[in-house]
Amino acid sequence: MTAVELNAQIWRDMAEIADSEPLMKQLAQYLKKLVAKKNDPTLMTDEEFFKRVDEAREEIRQGKGIKMLPNESLDEFLKRIG
Repeated sequence: MTAVELNAQIWRDMAEIADSEPLMKQLAQYLKKLVAKKNDPTLMTDEEFFKRVDEAREEIRQGKGIKMLPNESLDEFLKRIG
């Protein structure tokens, strides 16, 4: 389905529920959730994720990584790097 066809289908479906206030409220709530997901920087495609992993590996290879010290707790490590 093309973007134009999908857009037309969405508008047809919205017209079907437009006369129902409860359904329109549900749609509005769902749309808010979708917008929040779109703006969530932690959501990414597999390609984006693996690209970031590869970049991190390269930084570590170049010595740019930060290592935990022996016997250092996670809390101590986070305080040190933060």
